[in-house]
Amino acid sequence: MTPMHETPIDQARARLRRAAWCIAAALLCAVAGPGVAPSAAEDARAIPAPKLDEPAPGAATEVAVLAGGCFWGVQGVFQHVQGVTSAVSGYAGGAKDMAQYDLVSRGTTGHAESVKITFDPRRITYGRILQVYFSVAHDPTQVDRQGPDAGTQYRSAIFPTDPAQARIAKAYIAQLDAAHVFDAAIATRIEPDRPFYPAEAYHQDFLTRNPTYPYIVINDLPKIENLKRLFPDLYRAEPVLVMAARP
Repeated sequence: MTPMHETPIDQARARLRRAAWCIAAALLCAVAGPGVAPSAAEDARAIPAPKLDEPAPGAATEVAVLAGGCFWGVQGVFQHVQGVTSAVSGYAGGAKDMAQYDLVSRGTTGHAESVKITFDPRRITYGRILQVYFSVAHDPTQVDRQGPDAGTQYRSAIFPTDPAQARIAKAYIAQLDAAHVFDAAIATRIEPDRPFYPAEAYHQDFLTRNPTYPYIVINDLPKIENLKRLFPDLYRAEPVLVMAARP
């Protein structure tokens, strides 16, 4: 992965963008009392596996790029999935020179906060990756928002890396909508041919490095518990971290 650099000012800006909401979240936790973590995370639900999935794998490595709101939680979920060898937070949907947090946060760059998931298709298929994505990682019925975050940069989107992934994703969305698995139609967009750009270093492994951060406690830690509950065969207790993979 290309080395990423940031200044203390960059880090401060990234945290201040969510500061107001996090203060409110902290107050909510205080009111709830010790040992109680009220969750604003999307409700996870058990959903059927995709009827259309990949054939027998021809390679040992495959990449999926998914967007589902703040990349902290999506990255955190897939870092705990068996068969995933890397999950990197970043941006997809816009131009390379716009792939910067301060710019993407304005909601005008075309980018979505995304996660590049590298996985071993011999251990987990692309279809199963999508099953976790729709079930646990986010609420696919929300339009241009996710939980407390609003804007096109928080949209639900799949960035297929080849036509086969696009077909599987399209068929799975149709399958879930036809079965009325969710209370509303799936809003997830399929956006092919969009490059992925890694986010700044201070965003990587954010959930693991900041487990007491109010936003993480309320919105993202419940997703990890839902993954463990709904997909016990896929859950791995030790996350695969970006920082640990660096030399």
